[in-house]
Amino acid sequence: MRLPLDQIPTPCYVLDEGLLRRNLDCLASVRRRTGAKIILALKGFAMFSAFPLIREVLDGTTASSLNEAILGSQEFGKEVHVYAVAYRDHQFEEILLLAHHVTFNSLSQWERFRESALAAAGQVSFGLRVNPGYSEVATEIYNPCRPGSRFGVSADRLAGSDLDGLDGLHFHSLCEQGSDVLERTLRVVERDFAERLRDCRWLNMGGGHHISRPDYDIDRLCRCIDHMQSTYDLEVILEPGEAVALNAGYLVSSVLDLFASGDEQIAVLDTSATAHMPDVLEMPYRPVILGAGAPGEHPHTYTLGGLTCLAGDVIGAWSFPEPLRVGDRLVFTDMAHYTMVKNTAFNGVDLPSIALYDPEAERVSVVREFDYEDYRSRLS
Repeated sequence: MRLPLDQIPTPCYVLDEGLLRRNLDCLASVRRRTGAKIILALKGFAMFSAFPLIREVLDGTTASSLNEAILGSQEFGKEVHVYAVAYRDHQFEEILLLAHHVTFNSLSQWERFRESALAAAGQVSFGLRVNPGYSEVATEIYNPCRPGSRFGVSADRLAGSDLDGLDGLHFHSLCEQGSDVLERTLRVVERDFAERLRDCRWLNMGGGHHISRPDYDIDRLCRCIDHMQSTYDLEVILEPGEAVALNAGYLVSSVLDLFASGDEQIAVLDTSATAHMPDVLEMPYRPVILGAGAPGEHPHTYTLGGLTCLAGDVIGAWSFPEPLRVGDRLVFTDMAHYTMVKNTAFNGVDLPSIALYDPEAERVSVVREFDYEDYRSRLS
C-alpha cells in the first residue's frame, strides 16, 4: 500500500477500491456457490460514491429508516429491503413505494400495519423479525438477544399467532463473528422456529457475518446456507455491512499539537474518537496505525487525543520509531464501516472529507469535503 498522503486533506476517510474489490470477491463467491441473496446494510456502510463497484456484485441494500431506503433506491438501485424497530405512520406508505421486502419487529407492528401491507401484497414481500434468545456477542451494548431486548419476537410469544400474509422470517444475533457462531445459532433457530420456517419463502439471517475476514470459514457458511435452503425450501438472505468494507478504508489525520501531561506525552490530532470513530469508545476498538506499535514497542510513546472538549475523547496510546512532529500524518486502518454513518459535528469540528483511492493508478479522488454550511444545515 502506497497511499499518496500529499493528495489527501485531513481529516479524511479514504476507501481503497482494491481492498473493496477483494471483499466483494469473497461475497461473490458465496453468492455463486449457494444462490443466496446478499444485500448491503446501509447502517454499516453507505458511501454511495462506491456503490457502482458494489452493485456489480450485491443484490441490493437493506435500510433501517425511510432515509436509508431512499438512498438505497436512488443511489444503488436493485432491491430495497427495509427493517425498522418501529415504523412511523406518516412514512410507512412511502416505504411501501420503495421497498421490495419489509420486515416488522413485533407482532403489534404487524397488526398495526397489516391492512396497508396486505394491500401492497404482490409488490412487496413482508416478514417478521424473530429473537432466537441465543447470542455469543460479548459486548452488551451490541447484544440483540440480551434480556429485555427490543428486537424481534421470541418463540413463546409467536405461538398461536396469525402470520397469514407474512412471507419470511428475519433474525440478527451476530456481531463481527464467524460462521461457527452462525451454525450454533441456526441450531436454536431450527429448534424453536422450524414449524414457521416450513411456511416461509425466505429467511433473512441478518448481518454481523465477518465473511471477508481472512480467517472466516466460508465453506461452513455455505453449508449453513445450503442446509437451510434445502431443508425448508426457502431463499436465504444475508445483509452484511461491515464485511463489505472491512479493512478497506483509512482515516488520515494530522498532528496539531504536542506537549507533556504528567508522565505522558500527548499528541492532539485534527480528528476525534467520539465524533469521527465512535466505535473506538463504544466497542471499545483499537485501530492499527500504519508505522506505529503498542506502547513501548518503539522508542517514542504518545497518547493520541481528539479535538473535542470531551475529557474522554482519547483514541489511545501508540509508540513510534521517531518523535512525532506537528503536521505529521497518521493513518488509522479499518475506518470505512461504522464511521461515516455514525460521525457527528460535536463542538462544530469539521467532518472528515471522503475520498476514493485507486491503487493501480496510485491516485486519490476527494469526492466530498465539508464546511460551515454542512454544520449549519444540521441545526436551526
